[in-house]
Amino acid sequence: MPLDPATLLDDLNPAQREAVTATSGPVAILAGAGTGKTRVVTRRAAYAIATGTIPADEVLVVTFTDKAAGEMADRLRSLGLRGVTARTFHAHALSQLRHFWPSRHGGAPFPDTLESKLPLLIPIARDLPVPYRFTPVRDLATEIEWAKSRRLDPAAYAHHEEAHLPPIPADLMARVYGDYERVKTRAGRVDFDDMLGLTVALLESDPEAAATVRARKRWFSVDEYQDTNPLQQRLLELWAGDSRDVCVVGDVDQSIYGFTGATPHFLARFADRHASTRVIELTENYRSTPEVLSLANRLLAADGRPKRLDATRSSGPAPLFARHASADAELAAVARRITELVAAGTAPAEIAILVRVNAQIEPVEAALTRAGIPYQVRGLRFYDRPDVRAAIDAVRRADLAAVGQELETAVRGLWATALGVDLAAAADGRDSTSEGDEARERAAALGTLADILGAMVRAADVGAEVGAADYLAELARRASAERDGSADGVNLLTYHRAKGLEWDAVFLPMLEEGSLPIRQSVDDPAALEEERRLLYVGLTRARVHLTLSWAERRESRGRDARRRPSRFIDEIRPVPTRHVRQLPDAFEAPAPTHDPSADPLFAALRAWRSEQARAEAVPAYVVAHDQTLAAIADARPSTMPALRRVRGMGPAKLDKYGDEILRIVAAGR
Repeated sequence: MPLDPATLLDDLNPAQREAVTATSGPVAILAGAGTGKTRVVTRRAAYAIATGTIPADEVLVVTFTDKAAGEMADRLRSLGLRGVTARTFHAHALSQLRHFWPSRHGGAPFPDTLESKLPLLIPIARDLPVPYRFTPVRDLATEIEWAKSRRLDPAAYAHHEEAHLPPIPADLMARVYGDYERVKTRAGRVDFDDMLGLTVALLESDPEAAATVRARKRWFSVDEYQDTNPLQQRLLELWAGDSRDVCVVGDVDQSIYGFTGATPHFLARFADRHASTRVIELTENYRSTPEVLSLANRLLAADGRPKRLDATRSSGPAPLFARHASADAELAAVARRITELVAAGTAPAEIAILVRVNAQIEPVEAALTRAGIPYQVRGLRFYDRPDVRAAIDAVRRADLAAVGQELETAVRGLWATALGVDLAAAADGRDSTSEGDEARERAAALGTLADILGAMVRAADVGAEVGAADYLAELARRASAERDGSADGVNLLTYHRAKGLEWDAVFLPMLEEGSLPIRQSVDDPAALEEERRLLYVGLTRARVHLTLSWAERRESRGRDARRRPSRFIDEIRPVPTRHVRQLPDAFEAPAPTHDPSADPLFAALRAWRSEQARAEAVPAYVVAHDQTLAAIADARPSTMPALRRVRGMGPAKLDKYGDEILRIVAAGR
């Protein structure tokens, strides 16, 4: 039975309807979180086919995961569309390579594909110089993927000038990359990145193949376009050729995979590259309450972003901001709040706790276990991590006789020798032999294991000091509890794994400087913005209940340290209104609006201004008026965009004084 175009529009809002009916020419659909993106993508394809714009077999819907491709295909089939192709970039590229490869290579079939780079990289990594020999192989694999996403072969990688921090020195990384390619070639294999690179090379060099490919698919829809990397972008351009029927769908504020080479710039600049692009924004959010969305909107506004999501749900409870004296107190409070929500009718499976790195999941598991709350770990479980298993196995094989604090020292020394992880150096930021994400995850994971031992030693009764057997038994108990997690329990996962998911209640604990934003991002503006987007993803997973929390003190890798709340907390937390009297501009220092004795930050800013004025031999008001300092003290900005919005802080003053002012504000929190 033919599709009825009008029926496809019945339950859509005006913006969704506009997107669905925009079936020709370049289109950019900016789909905010919870705005019905998948519905729009599938309805748009169905509408184009139903109205005769394009035959079903000439449609290609591109997704970024096999799971998403399967879901998209199911949605299309439910609309009666069975001829539409929905695939990932890799799957569609592989189909073309398999078709053309034999005729271009003397009848030989396309080579087998490596399931993982790791088996080839492990022996290569073992030959690295001693300081780098313990670099996690996954970091080396990720760096090779990053290079291939930019079409850099080993020689080009060695000389590339893009601002990018490799996991090991660039010359060593180039050597590893070259060795990997040689071993792979000798084995007659290709990897997943090669699928894209070889397809690009085929279509760039073989006009006949390019013409055949373009004749088969002429209408394109690319989902999650904010996660496109340069190689995927080039492949899309080659697939489309002269066709203008390219629609991209995504949200620049949910681009969180920069470590793979993905960049939101292709989405942000799509209209600049394609003349007459129709840009359609989806802002009606069907997921979250107005109270939840207000935090997400404030987070973007603090960075100068004008986008706002509009709630369609009715009002709900205000998000909770909770400061706790210690990490244990924080997680105990999370457990109590979960118990309250479940008692009030929220199913445990509709509750999620999100953390920045995998190693932060284990303490949450322990807290939920103590409270008798069932849970499930989404993604790789903590005790299944290879580095965690290796650390535990090292302790088991060593047969350590030490007990108590001496055992702690022995275990740390063992891991430094056997695994190359110096927890003390990592805690101080001195361990710079590897800069990869996996290396940081590994140090954090072993730090968590060390903290478990430290807690056991402190809790032991006098005369019953903890030995290695006790420690291993406790870790085995925790690993068993993790494996036995309930499929109907509270969800524990990282922000990255939470993308695309949603729950009735979401907890965002450990929102501290050094955690989110992660410590390594603080001096990197691009990385810091990705940390902001991670929090944005976390906020927008919640439908009704949202809790954000942090601890004033937290033990990490054997050290109890004072922590500061994340800079993002100050940007989104509602604060009582403080009135600042507006003073007239004048060529003399205006009277202060703050009493220095009552506001230490204002006093610190005035002291800085006096020193600056003396250094420059100018009157104090030339540096900044009191009203400007008062506004800064009132707003307490934590970023340049936030400081820029303070009246009196023009571009020249930002450039000259911005960094120092932000330092003073941060110190005054």
